[in-house]
Amino acid sequence: MITMHSANDDAANAEAQAEARRHAYARVAFTRWLGVQRAYSKDGQARLTIESRPELENVIHAIHGGVVLTLMDVVMASAAVSLVDFQKTAVTLNLNASFVRPGRGRLVADGEVLQTLDGVILCQAEVRDETEEVIARGMGSFRYLPLPEAA
Repeated sequence: MITMHSANDDAANAEAQAEARRHAYARVAFTRWLGVQRAYSKDGQARLTIESRPELENVIHAIHGGVVLTLMDVVMASAAVSLVDFQKTAVTLNLNASFVRPGRGRLVADGEVLQTLDGVILCQAEVRDETEEVIARGMGSFRYLPLPEAA
């Protein structure tokens, strides 16, 4: 049996691999458990969402600050890796956050790359709750690392 190999097959395979890289964050058990969903991640900008549920809340029934901080970290890293078509991962070097008010309900996090200098990617993020009020803002610096072979 002769198998025909075409440029279309190569393009389809390359696109499938790129799509798998774009969703690598979904293989991280912690972000899956949190229920992080990506709305988009492209051209140095990203948006992630998370739905509130009791196990993510603190004693005042707002989403725990650690969850908000994680969401900011992941959205900024997602914005950073979108600049390299998800061919690398980004690790956090520094993360600073200001919490403005308690967040309840669905959270939407927006992140963007501000600058890349000497291999360090500077990003900012903002998180809004279901009332569209800002609940937190942050900045972070990241560095690219190669993806593991299995990715």
